[in-house]
Amino acid sequence: MPPKKWPRKIWVEQLFWIAAAIALTLALTVLVALPSGAPPLETLRILLMGGLGSMSKFGQVLSVFVPLLLCSAGLLIPFTARLWNIGIEGQVVLGAVFCTGALIPFDQGAPLHIALALVAGMLGGALWALLAGLLKTWGRVHEIFSGLGLNFVAMGLTIWLIFGPWKRPGVASMSGTETLHVSLWLDRMGGLAASWTALGLSCAALGLVGWLLLGTQWGLGLKAVGQNPKAARLFNLSPRLRMLQAFALCGALGGLAGAVQVLGVYHRLLPNISSGYGYTALLIGMMAGFRVLPVPFICFFFAVLNVGSIQLPLQLGLDSSLSGVIQGLLVLSVFVTQGLRAYVIRRREGC
Repeated sequence: MPPKKWPRKIWVEQLFWIAAAIALTLALTVLVALPSGAPPLETLRILLMGGLGSMSKFGQVLSVFVPLLLCSAGLLIPFTARLWNIGIEGQVVLGAVFCTGALIPFDQGAPLHIALALVAGMLGGALWALLAGLLKTWGRVHEIFSGLGLNFVAMGLTIWLIFGPWKRPGVASMSGTETLHVSLWLDRMGGLAASWTALGLSCAALGLVGWLLLGTQWGLGLKAVGQNPKAARLFNLSPRLRMLQAFALCGALGGLAGAVQVLGVYHRLLPNISSGYGYTALLIGMMAGFRVLPVPFICFFFAVLNVGSIQLPLQLGLDSSLSGVIQGLLVLSVFVTQGLRAYVIRRREGC
């Protein structure tokens, strides 16, 4: 029957446009790589094998995947209300700062101290995001501008702490604060760089966000606020309150990503503790169309590129920033194919 064919038709059509985006990315990568004299297909192979060529590299991919997934999942919440939380980068940093501050009094620790540090990281990210939310809802400052400004403040605060109150005994340097005691580190997956606890928290966060947005009245109300704030106010949906809640939840997940960076990756506070994952998560969200299901797969792909890029200067003499170029080309290709798809649909419907 015809009605049963529609889901299959839509599924095949989506696969076609995904394949078109990948093909366009490969073509653009060839054009970018030609001036450097590097073989494009070999460059892509090295990127992929650099992240998936061994178990140790796979562990590094997972350690990148976790903060990317936490930030990307968090960003789904404010975007549902049509809010661009550019300040997610600063919220990751503040999460790392609060996490480190919670552990400074302890020379050694226990699981309870680690849990306290994780909660402190979430609190730091949530408070920093709420500041951007208050500027948006009460100060009428666009969240993009307030978020960017708060990102710079967060970076400045981190550097001041590293070179000031939290400096290493006898020396202050860009290498960060004193390393945490091993009892305050997150558990490891055997000999891999990733942590079971961190991976479980990130997957649980994605599930929680999916449930909030798709399975609750709160998520439906947040979507209504994003589509028409004035109508939402008439239906007593409290747009300001829901926006602040969206900022706080997103910031909490960003802060958790920062805490994971401290406890599970670097074991200390660094000036660049966020590693740019907040900004990368924005690209991931746009590629996923700010839908829940594609997010983990795109996060994993970006994590592979991030880790695999280390092999480019070693094997081909290329700068590792080429992986960032490929990520940008992938995002551009998705936008181009989405535009073409919309054009084809309009022509098909005779608009």
